[in-house]
Amino acid sequence: QVQLVESGGGVIQDGGSKRLSCVVSGSRTGPDTMYWYRQAPGGQREFVGSSLSDGTTNLAESVKGRFSISRDIAKTTLYLHMNKVRPTDSAVYTCKSDRVVDFSGRNFYNVWGQGTQVTIAS
Repeated sequence: QVQLVESGGGVIQDGGSKRLSCVVSGSRTGPDTMYWYRQAPGGQREFVGSSLSDGTTNLAESVKGRFSISRDIAKTTLYLHMNKVRPTDSAVYTCKSDRVVDFSGRNFYNVWGQGTQVTIAS
């Protein structure tokens, strides 16, 4: 069974920094592509960024220049490096994978984590 578990959320001061992590368990190779999304109270889920297996990353315009994405060498941990945060960055941050293969060789698609709350204190 493949699972994604986020961590690192909490309260950050306006203008501060924090790193979120998303660990993939149940897979030896990690997903092809991984994503960060966020959802503020009363809002819709919003794309934050993505990380492809070849190292390419993409970021939403709203976070470009402030956030970055990276993965560990094993490609089973996804990071979101948040810098110069703003109150509008307050949201539940959730990671998602596209195709990921478990130890038995089974494919899992669109696996979501449970999310981690980030609150920016002004």
